[in-house]
Amino acid sequence: MRTQPRLDAATVESLLAAAVAAPSIHNTQPWRFRLDPDQQVLEVHTAPERTLALTDPMHRAQYMSVGAAVFNLRLAAVHQGWRPEVRLLPDPRRPGLLATVRLTEPLGADDQLADPGLYEAIARRHTSRMPFTGRPVPEPIVAEMASAAHAAGARLHVPDIAVTRRLLRQTAAAEARNHTHPDRTAETRTWLTAPGVDTPYGIPVTALGPPDAGRRMPMRDFTAALPALRLPALWFERHVQVALLWTSHDRREDWLRAGQGLQYVLLTATARGLRTSLLHQAMEWPDLRAATALPGHKRCHPHMLIRFGYGPDGARTPRAPGRCGARPAAPPATGTETS
Repeated sequence: MRTQPRLDAATVESLLAAAVAAPSIHNTQPWRFRLDPDQQVLEVHTAPERTLALTDPMHRAQYMSVGAAVFNLRLAAVHQGWRPEVRLLPDPRRPGLLATVRLTEPLGADDQLADPGLYEAIARRHTSRMPFTGRPVPEPIVAEMASAAHAAGARLHVPDIAVTRRLLRQTAAAEARNHTHPDRTAETRTWLTAPGVDTPYGIPVTALGPPDAGRRMPMRDFTAALPALRLPALWFERHVQVALLWTSHDRREDWLRAGQGLQYVLLTATARGLRTSLLHQAMEWPDLRAATALPGHKRCHPHMLIRFGYGPDGARTPRAPGRCGARPAAPPATGTETS
């Protein structure tokens, strides 16, 4: 009988370093990890203290963030030579446990490995809030991004010019609402960090971008109440390229799949030399989120508007170290069953 190799500390550290590199709303990094060494299972839990109560009251964006981290875990496991077995929402009695990644066995010599460029893109992927060049992205790359979303259980729609303008108008309307909502503005401002502040969470001022001088691109303005921090306006690309990420259902499991699909798309774009930024504002208002749904698709539940193109790299945002607590041992059997 073959003995299964054990996970060593260096492998676990590598897996977690990849996981925490995932994007998350306002860089809240709303995840926690636990290791069950006997079963070789990594558990991915939510971090309730890093919830955005006003911006994300249903926790949909939080689940997407965790889903992106799970995708990175899967990719890193394959890169390390392990076969990952992922289960979403595996235990109804533990609602904070969103996923488990079990490393079942080493990959064989004949196993088909993922595109190695995807794993390398984990460290290079950063949100770029700067203007893009406007150079069209070749259709084969766009098709590859759509295939990536589909492979993860989501969908990616690249709209025509008319629909793109409509989606940007809805995003701009959401951005305007956010500015007139003092509590939401205050919540967002708590995740903005000044230079030199020693925190692994939030968005540093140095990672912010300028507003669009043409007022066509509704980038999120983190400095609404802090005009002294606002950068001078620049002209953004005239022909904006965006893609709408959506799923056919809107359950918690779908939010996790949307997050995996989002990360697959972002890493595919990064590996092909593209830059990306995320326009989530319209998804934070139920009526505007519904308005972004594709006409004629009764089961289109939008999750993210992705801007993509060629341009400058995005600034890095900090990450908390990937730490992994041990799973508590199960209590001894008592002969009675509890619910």
